[in-house]
Amino acid sequence: MSQLIKKDLRKEACRGIAKWYYNNALSFNAARDPLFADMFELVARHGPGCSIMSDGWTDKKKRSICNFLVNSPRGTVFVESIASGISKNTEKVFEMLDNIVNKVGEENVVQVVTDNASAYKAAGEKDFEKHMPVHKSTISKGRKVTNFIYTRTNLIAMMKEFTEGRDLVRPAQTRFATSYLTLGCLSEQKGNLMTMFSSDKWRKSNFASISEGKRIQMIVLDGRFWTNVVNCLRAAMPLVKVLRLVDSEEKPTMPFVVKELNEAKEKIKSNFGAMERK
Repeated sequence: MSQLIKKDLRKEACRGIAKWYYNNALSFNAARDPLFADMFELVARHGPGCSIMSDGWTDKKKRSICNFLVNSPRGTVFVESIASGISKNTEKVFEMLDNIVNKVGEENVVQVVTDNASAYKAAGEKDFEKHMPVHKSTISKGRKVTNFIYTRTNLIAMMKEFTEGRDLVRPAQTRFATSYLTLGCLSEQKGNLMTMFSSDKWRKSNFASISEGKRIQMIVLDGRFWTNVVNCLRAAMPLVKVLRLVDSEEKPTMPFVVKELNEAKEKIKSNFGAMERK
């Protein structure tokens, strides 16, 4: 009986591989590449992962309910049903998803599938920051710098004198992209900002004497902050590029997105490989 089951599983696997080849118009000669066998060996060694799927709906009493299921090669299992009205609250959505992932086991989860509501997108961005604390703290410091400057008209004018009219904020469709594009702007203006916060004009201004101004000056003149900015950009900008493609009006096909994601992964690896070689 076990042999029959294994034979059926093998047929199913072969059909799946064949569909993948056909769907992506790949040459069968690709299977002769030694890396092809290595890929399957590594997948088998890691073991099957699972997908967490959420399904939100509203009952007759207009109560929001979110069902969570786990899907894996062995089938789909119901995990939990949460009655709540938190679908528009990013913090609550993140907390809810994080609890489900922890319940299933983070090491077992390959992906989390949700709808495309803005709160769910933002929760995904928070998850990225949670697992990369350097990114979270660096983005937070970058926001403090830009918020401090852009909430003071006179300081904006001073900044533009040093940056030759250039801004420090570059908006995008997602908070994730906006955060890193803003870090990119800060990085581009690093020299000008350090000059500004070291200048007589800054020291003689009222901003330099207040506690918040002193904290912002310390951030801008801290070399570790700028090192972290560069590292964050090396890790995230390839992903930002993919996000901007996906969010464009002309939606790319899935094979194209996969290709771009693979290129982003290689770019990130290259960025940090270059750092290690230095």
